[in-house]
Amino acid sequence: MLSLFRRVTYCKYAQLKRQQLLASSEGTVAESASRAASNSASACGAPRNDSRRRLVLGIETSCDDTGAAVVDEHGTIVGDALNSQTKTHIEFGGIIPPIARDLHQKHIESVVQLSLDRAGVTLQDLDAVAVTVKPGLALCLKVGLEHARMLVKKSRLPLIPIHHMEAHALTARMIERIDFPFLVLLASGGHCLLAVARNVSDFLLLGTSMDDSPGEAYDKTARQLKLKNLSACSGLSGGAAIELIAQSGNPKAFQFPQVMTQLPDCNFSFSGIKTAARKIIEMEEKRLNVPPSQVVPTAPDICASFQYAVLHHLARRLQRAFLFCELKGLLPKEKTLVVSGGVASNAYLRGGLQKVCEQNSCHLVCPPAQLCTDNGIMIAWNGMEKLLEGIGIAENPETVDLEAK
Repeated sequence: MLSLFRRVTYCKYAQLKRQQLLASSEGTVAESASRAASNSASACGAPRNDSRRRLVLGIETSCDDTGAAVVDEHGTIVGDALNSQTKTHIEFGGIIPPIARDLHQKHIESVVQLSLDRAGVTLQDLDAVAVTVKPGLALCLKVGLEHARMLVKKSRLPLIPIHHMEAHALTARMIERIDFPFLVLLASGGHCLLAVARNVSDFLLLGTSMDDSPGEAYDKTARQLKLKNLSACSGLSGGAAIELIAQSGNPKAFQFPQVMTQLPDCNFSFSGIKTAARKIIEMEEKRLNVPPSQVVPTAPDICASFQYAVLHHLARRLQRAFLFCELKGLLPKEKTLVVSGGVASNAYLRGGLQKVCEQNSCHLVCPPAQLCTDNGIMIAWNGMEKLLEGIGIAENPETVDLEAK
C-alpha cells in the first residue's frame, strides 16, 4: 500500500454502470531525456519574484537506474544524466538488489556531478536537493538518500523527500499545462495504480495491483520466451522486447483469461495473465518440440496476445475509474488522464488507452517515453513543485527515513 495515497470505498460496479528497469562494462552515463523534452516549459510553476531562476537537483535510485537532473521552476531540464543497469540485470535474469546497490554506489557520484556539469551549475547555485525515499528497493533507496544527505550537509541546502510514484504522476505537468484535479494511471515494474491527483501532495487512490505489477508480468514472460536470445532483443528490457516482437504477431492467436471481471472496484491483477502466458509458452514449446535454448516460432503471436490481454485489463479498470469519478464528481467536465511509469512507454498500450479516453471525452497526456521510465528529472520536478508550494521540506535531513515497497 502506498502510504501517501488514500483509498476510497466503492459502490458496486452495477451501480456505477447504471450511473454511467558489477560490471565495469556497464552502460556509460548518458542523458536520460531528449533535448526536445529538455526545452519544454511548464506553465504550472510560478517564477520567483527575483530575477534569479530557482533550481532543484533530483536524485533517483529506487530500483535499477541511477539518475540525476537539475530543473528550474518553468520545467526546463537544465542538465541531466542517467546510468542504466538494464544490461547487467538481463544477464542475471532479474534485478538482484545487492548488485543494484553496488552499481548505484559505483555511479552515484559521477551521475550527480555530470548532471551539475551539464547544467553549468554548482551546489551553491541550487535551491534544494530532492531524492526518492519511497517506494522501491531499500538497498537502492539508501544509496540515493545517503548521497543526498551528504550534499545538503555540505551545502546547507534543504532536502525534499520524494514519493517515487507521485513524481511519475506529476511529470506530465513539466510538458503541458494540466490543472488539478486529474486522473492518473501509473504502470511500472513495481506498481500499477489509478488515482485522482488533487494537488501536488494529495492523491486519492482508486485502485492498485493486488498481486504482480504489469512490468513484472512483462519481464517474466519475456524471460520464459527467452527473447534475450534474439539478436533484435539484445540489451532490451523484457517489456521492450515483447513490444518489439509483438509487432509481427496476431493479438487474437491465443486466448488469455479475462481478469477480475466480477469485482466492483478499480484494482488490478496481472498474476493470472502471467500464469496463462507461461502455460501457453510451455504448451507451444512441447507441441513444436523446441530445443531449450531456442525461441518458440509462435513467439510473435504469444507476445501480441499477451499485450492484448494486458491492454484489455487496463482498459476495463480505467473505464470503471471514469464511471466512479463521474458518479462522485471527482473530475471536472474537461477531464484529463495522465499515463506514466515504465510500462506506459509502450506505444501499443498508449494507443489502446487513447481509444478509451476518446470514448469518455477525456484528454490523454503521456510524457515522452524517456520520461516514463525512472529518471532524475521527475524527482527534481516533484521537488520543485513542493518547493514552490512550501511543502514537504525535511526539517532534519538526518531523520528522513526510506520506505521499501
